[in-house]
Amino acid sequence: MPDSITKTKTVAILGAGPVGLAAAAHVLERGMEPVVLEAGPTVGHAVRQWSHVQVFSPWEYNIDKAAERLLGETGWNKPQPDLYPTGAELLEQYLEPLAARTRLKDRIRTNSVVTSVGKVGFDKAKTKGREAAPFEIRYQNGKGPEVLRADAVIDSTGTWFSPNPAGVNGLPAVGEREVQDRIAYGMPDVLGRDRARYAGRSVAVLGGGHSAIGTLIDLATLKEQAPTTEIVWLLRGNDPSKSFGGGSADQLAARGALGSAFAALVAGGKICSETSFGVSHVARDGDHLRIGAGSAACGRFVKVNELIVSAGFRPELDFLRELRLSFDPAVESTPVLAPMIDPNLHSCGTVRPHGARELAHPEVGFYIAGMKSYGRAPTFLMMTGYEQVRSIAAEIAGDHEASRRVELVLPETGVCNGPAPSASDDGTPAAAGCCPAPAKEDATPAPKGGACCG
Repeated sequence: MPDSITKTKTVAILGAGPVGLAAAAHVLERGMEPVVLEAGPTVGHAVRQWSHVQVFSPWEYNIDKAAERLLGETGWNKPQPDLYPTGAELLEQYLEPLAARTRLKDRIRTNSVVTSVGKVGFDKAKTKGREAAPFEIRYQNGKGPEVLRADAVIDSTGTWFSPNPAGVNGLPAVGEREVQDRIAYGMPDVLGRDRARYAGRSVAVLGGGHSAIGTLIDLATLKEQAPTTEIVWLLRGNDPSKSFGGGSADQLAARGALGSAFAALVAGGKICSETSFGVSHVARDGDHLRIGAGSAACGRFVKVNELIVSAGFRPELDFLRELRLSFDPAVESTPVLAPMIDPNLHSCGTVRPHGARELAHPEVGFYIAGMKSYGRAPTFLMMTGYEQVRSIAAEIAGDHEASRRVELVLPETGVCNGPAPSASDDGTPAAAGCCPAPAKEDATPAPKGGACCG
């Protein structure tokens, strides 16, 4: 019998976050050999960056089934299913035991930064015999460059470390790179380890998604503790109510509650909003940042001490350039998946479960899973990633029937495509802001320590 039939398949898994470790569990359960390469010093390195954040879904939706079966072999106690974990609890109670106590422990290589992926003996242009060639994964660790060969590759590296810039046109705003010491991306821990940076300062938050909303709510709490803290919400769109979500109609109750709480803060004048604010340039002005929208000559601006950019993330694709991949030109997901998740077509509606078929690329045996598989689309649920890798592992193992089978029912995201819920009982419109007319470039600058919203 040929060696290609009898030998155990090796599957390289890039990234040791929740989806990457779930992929390893499914690959192992299928009788194949997973090798997990993680750039960070520990598993869940990206999760550690948002360890202070509570996830929207309870534990019952955050534990992969194959991973749970592996943990069950060790006598692991499953967390209470209806509780909502923070990122730190996700690490401590699930990801770390999965990596350290199960049969995955000798299959994870941390501090391993993947630099390129290709096919052994084939550049991108060469075709004949390509499918039979193994993948070559080059990575860097403390010892120097290393090489791993694998029969298949699952890229679950995520997008956390490649955030979108502040600029409205997808490029960094003019001057953005020069003031990086005053800009944070994603969700800084404003009530914890980053408190000293923001307490008593004027802070602008750019973005309209859940990350921005969570940060703004935390800043409002910080303002109660440090009253001189000033908060400005910079919104590229013109309708703040789109950020309020489905409220009580959202089947993920924590997500609905977040939107409702935020709507109440905006309606009550606790958060100052600047709508239709497309950031074009950022400049240092003493102890402040001057953040402009429109032209430098006659546009609007705000002046703050700190800027938090919560404008989403994008996939890092440079190290995959020698593979034959196919992406939707706008969403940067696979062309089959793109219509299902395109934010131009969906605000936050459900996405039907999908797997290997929708995630397949022209490079046979290569898949992108997890948040990165959504390209630039903003809404992703952890359980969606678990279903993706279950299907992918089945396909790699040759179980095509299981690969095509749907084993996930997603909760509805609410009425976010319809009217936004009212944020108050006193008739105050949910979209009302507290700001006077925005400042112009030729207007008198805001007082030191404040922002244009007063």
